[in-house]
Amino acid sequence: MTRAAKKTSEKPGKPEKPAKKAATGKKAAPAKKAAPARTSKTSRTSAGKSAASGSAAVKKAVPPKKVAVAPEKATAAVGKASSVRTVAPKSRKNESHTALVRRARRIDRELAEVYPYAHPELDFENPFQLLVATVLSAQTTDLRVNQTTPALFAKYPTPEDLAAADPEEVEGILRPTGFFRAKTRSVMGLSKALAEEFGGEVPGRLEDLVKLPGVGRKTAFVVLGNAFGRPGITVDTHFQRLVRRWQWTEETEPDKIEAAVGALFPKSEWTMLSHHVIFHGRRICHARKPACGACPIAPLCPAYGEGETDPEKAKKLLKYEKGGFPGQRLKPPQSYLDAGGRPAPPLAAG
Repeated sequence: MTRAAKKTSEKPGKPEKPAKKAATGKKAAPAKKAAPARTSKTSRTSAGKSAASGSAAVKKAVPPKKVAVAPEKATAAVGKASSVRTVAPKSRKNESHTALVRRARRIDRELAEVYPYAHPELDFENPFQLLVATVLSAQTTDLRVNQTTPALFAKYPTPEDLAAADPEEVEGILRPTGFFRAKTRSVMGLSKALAEEFGGEVPGRLEDLVKLPGVGRKTAFVVLGNAFGRPGITVDTHFQRLVRRWQWTEETEPDKIEAAVGALFPKSEWTMLSHHVIFHGRRICHARKPACGACPIAPLCPAYGEGETDPEKAKKLLKYEKGGFPGQRLKPPQSYLDAGGRPAPPLAAG
């Protein structure tokens, strides 16, 4: 017996179909079962390598990258909102107008619960004092204005008094607020206009207020909403920043922001909406480093994750009464004091 024949006889029997093809004289096709047998070792090797590489990938993935989630307080505050929120902001650019209105109003309701004592953070006893204080608040803090105005109003209690004042004396009082020369011209100018055109009284109409020196729509709405009870939206830097983060609008000009946001809410809610948003911007949703991990509306915010998401680290970023510090008013409303807020120190104290 030849070596080839012997080798053939030692092989297992082949299926009938391949045997018939071999009998016809045609070149036999490789056996279907033999092919896997020849490649089984390679397959096992490949599989082993794949398993090894898979194991290595798993090892590299452990521990998994920490995923920031919305704080429990925020989740509880919004009821049915998901308890998990990734860092990546969820775009709402395709959000319908109806959905936007619902989300915007829900955010305002949540903020109303967090800041039930929200109020204008300028000390005032009458419309004239609020008007002057609001003009002085440009390019400085409400706290600095509140520390400065007591001396101003003690010496010049009425528009007539301030209009007839010595500019240098007024400048000396207003120096701590910055841009004191320009502000002196504005407050003395508006005082003169009030004395000559409105009988020493602050008008309660928008079209009259914006004609006064140094008074724009923002200042006018602060006065109308808080001194006269007439609704208005105060579009300051905090308001602009937050409504854009929340994707309520993409507008950048104050009057267009005012119109866009005003369309989302009933007019009767405009004044308190402004307080809620501004309070939140000053205390939690800061410009440079928002305290996302301590934010009560995190599940509703498309920009969640832009700031610090760790709850403990976020707590350290909180300002004013949320962080245990004094507020901005020397004489705040009683509701604020009842909620744990503390009045600001006078000018001499810092």
